[in-house]
Amino acid sequence: MNVAFIPVRGGSKSIPLKNIKYLCGRPLVYWVIKAACGCEYIDKVYVATDSEQIKRTVESFQAGMEGSLFDKVEVIGRSANSASDTASTEFAMLEFAKNYEFDHIVLVQATSPLLRSDDLNRGFQIFNSEGTDSVLSVVRQKRFHWANDEKGYTYPTNYDVFCRPRRQEFDGYLVENGAFYISSKKALLKSKNRVSGNIKAVEMSEDTFFEIDEPSDWIIIEALMKKNGIAAFVEVPEIKMFLTDCDGCLTDGGMYYSEKGDELKKFNTRDGMGFALLRKMGIITGIITSENVDLNRRRGKKLKLDILEMGCKNKLEKVTKICSQYGISLQNVCYIGDDVNDLTVIEAVGYGCCPKDAVREVKEAADYITEAKGGKGVIREVVEIISGQRKNAE
Repeated sequence: MNVAFIPVRGGSKSIPLKNIKYLCGRPLVYWVIKAACGCEYIDKVYVATDSEQIKRTVESFQAGMEGSLFDKVEVIGRSANSASDTASTEFAMLEFAKNYEFDHIVLVQATSPLLRSDDLNRGFQIFNSEGTDSVLSVVRQKRFHWANDEKGYTYPTNYDVFCRPRRQEFDGYLVENGAFYISSKKALLKSKNRVSGNIKAVEMSEDTFFEIDEPSDWIIIEALMKKNGIAAFVEVPEIKMFLTDCDGCLTDGGMYYSEKGDELKKFNTRDGMGFALLRKMGIITGIITSENVDLNRRRGKKLKLDILEMGCKNKLEKVTKICSQYGISLQNVCYIGDDVNDLTVIEAVGYGCCPKDAVREVKEAADYITEAKGGKGVIREVVEIISGQRKNAE
């Protein structure tokens, strides 16, 4: 049996109640618990805390719309001694190991919210390889290290100053990023350490070098999460109207021309099915675009849309007017856009979405960022979420 052990205490000094402080729309600990629950090799996820407030917060994950994602989670207590400022993480691990049955343990640290389920999957795959006793997560750094000798002179420790390697020729070195450590219960109890024996490493993204220990780390990691499109699940309101931009959403944003100079666009058939599903649900559909070309008109007609507004300079004004005509609140509108002229609409509607390759400002404002890029089934992906939400409500 493989278990994840996530120790979180309420007594953080640098950032009070750090483990449940919100980061990108969710408590900090949410991100690593979600990653651990998504790992195919982990059977049970134990969150050990001395804080009743943290306990209630973690248990609330199981009660929300994402509850099924957290089926593996059990919140357990930990002693005051193991949650003190001076206690080591090993102290908490050994306390846990003496009271719970398992074969292998992965220590997951809440301060690494960039951790993904796939990182843990790769870690267990390495752990399961012959002759491996422990695994730790690392990041490869390509920097030149120096140290001082006993006379105070500085010297390089990992390269020759007379043969400075180029970055692409330099293997660099591995640094613990503190995200996770895997070992067996037997080895943990014997060594009293999180790793021992024959140790191997799993490399993670360079962005995961950062851990949250100080307030400045919070700012850096939040920016990195947004850059990587990591966002919290947002409960979708009742959607009565579904609107989207055209280029960059229904298409890949490319401009194609034939030998005769005719403009061409590539649309995705999966999106066509998405609009058909919306019609079956009784949702009003439409395209709002700043372009005014016949290609968009023909596509809109084929999709049997209720609304096709072209040449829009002020999209929010247009969407607000359409909502008024249909007697629908902006909170009951889903809008998909990819560029800055879509930004005000995305911020105003109840469910603002964008493709994975949207511009940074739009991704920061969106409630949901699709896994698909523009023209690769963006609309269908969002429709599946709306459809699933409606089924859950029923």
